[in-house]
Amino acid sequence: VRRPGLLWCRFGRGVSLPRTRRWGFNCYGAKIRGPHALVMTFLFKSGSLREKLKSIAQATYTHSRNLAYFVSTYKGLMALQSRLQGKKIPFHSFFAACIGGWLVFGENNPINSQIIMYLLSRILFGLSRLAVEKGYVPQPKQDPFPLVAALIWGTVLWLFEYHRQTLQPSLQSSMTYLYDDSNVWHDISDFLIYNKRTDSK
Repeated sequence: VRRPGLLWCRFGRGVSLPRTRRWGFNCYGAKIRGPHALVMTFLFKSGSLREKLKSIAQATYTHSRNLAYFVSTYKGLMALQSRLQGKKIPFHSFFAACIGGWLVFGENNPINSQIIMYLLSRILFGLSRLAVEKGYVPQPKQDPFPLVAALIWGTVLWLFEYHRQTLQPSLQSSMTYLYDDSNVWHDISDFLIYNKRTDSK
């Protein structure tokens, strides 16, 4: 069991909050979003090098800032509720995260959409496992993962082929590159570099 250090024992959450903000912004948000934005931008976005670098910096900053704000808001509200009620209860976590989610991630933009979809998939898996743990759903006799994988891929490709506009833009770009652009042949360089070209002849 990891024990609190001397600083935590003396200063408590007063030390934790600024440290949390720094970790959310510099150590986690930038390290996760930066490489992702770099790859996605150079693979799928057009424009000058300056425009691409600006897009990468903006996406990294927005993701990192939102994570830092959310974690600070969540931990601050958790501390406040514990102080007011004298103890920590499960509802505190739900309530603090709801407020933080509303304030920080409530704007519908590409970065927030990606984060929410990332969380949604993990929540669904987590709730499924919890339902089995609690006995609300019987333990499957066989691993359900192959069926889940089949249904997910079947659904997403059906949506891509016939209702493409309903999919999130970055997923549309990825799937267009894989399933549509791969049908176009230019020359041997398609196998060496990048098959999608912007020049039209």
